[in-house]
Amino acid sequence: MKQKVALVLGSGGARGVAHIGVIEALEEKGFEISSIAGSSMGAVIGGLYAAGKMQEYKDWVTHFDKIDVFKLLDFTLSLQGVVRGEKVFKEMRKLLGEFNIEDFPIPFTAVASNIRTQKEVLFSEGNLMDALRASCAIPTVMTPVYLENEEIVDGGVLNPIPLNRVKRTAGDILIAVDVNAEIPFEKKVAVTAEEVQQDEKNKQFLDEFTARIRRYLPKNTGKEASTTPKKLGYFDLLNRSIDLMQEKMTSLQMEIIKPDMLIQVSRNSCGTFEFYKSNELVELGKEAFNKSYSQYRNGLERTE
Repeated sequence: MKQKVALVLGSGGARGVAHIGVIEALEEKGFEISSIAGSSMGAVIGGLYAAGKMQEYKDWVTHFDKIDVFKLLDFTLSLQGVVRGEKVFKEMRKLLGEFNIEDFPIPFTAVASNIRTQKEVLFSEGNLMDALRASCAIPTVMTPVYLENEEIVDGGVLNPIPLNRVKRTAGDILIAVDVNAEIPFEKKVAVTAEEVQQDEKNKQFLDEFTARIRRYLPKNTGKEASTTPKKLGYFDLLNRSIDLMQEKMTSLQMEIIKPDMLIQVSRNSCGTFEFYKSNELVELGKEAFNKSYSQYRNGLERTE
């Protein structure tokens, strides 16, 4: 009989693509995922897996280049966010179809946050894409979703790794995936001409992306003395603040609910919108799982 798993997938922008590698590695080791809960990109991957559409999403996202990413970012002058987020979900609906969560073969919950009431919003039924769009609405980056005149934003604001929202069944184990971990990341050094060229393309993407984002954001005055450290830009400051907040909240949550296996991916592995690194991130997820799985097995052997 396969070991059942209650799987919790954390938020983390493009780093959440690593969840695909974790799930693939879990199944390769003979585990059976019996329930899933996720926030933000964790909700996206978990929801698509529960819908039986993760492979189709993987085939799509792992073929992205920087131009594809730009095409899916519908920039806006709204004060509530610099990206509407409608274009990418429109493409996902067209590619993957429409599903109701209550029809899934396993329980699934996507977590979002109500800014006004400061309470979590849980989607365990209803339209999947609507739930994922709400769960991914990073404050001030992606415009919020309105449900009954309430502003709903990213699940990571209140519960970046929702250990308390996954359905448990008798005999299962709790596995959590944290793609915002404060752990070292060893960047692969470019060796071949093709890898060097790809690094240059990646740098160009980041420069172009940052330049485009800055059109919509407050600018530094540039009047600081040359002896003072360079100030972070608006977008960098926002991203780092959110990452730090989510890291601390995750640590507190895990003190209350300890997973049987914790899988960690470094927050330095990629930026929020670097989906063109998806192939690399899938492999990173597999590597992270295998490392944690070895530790888990060693722990079991010591207790036997």
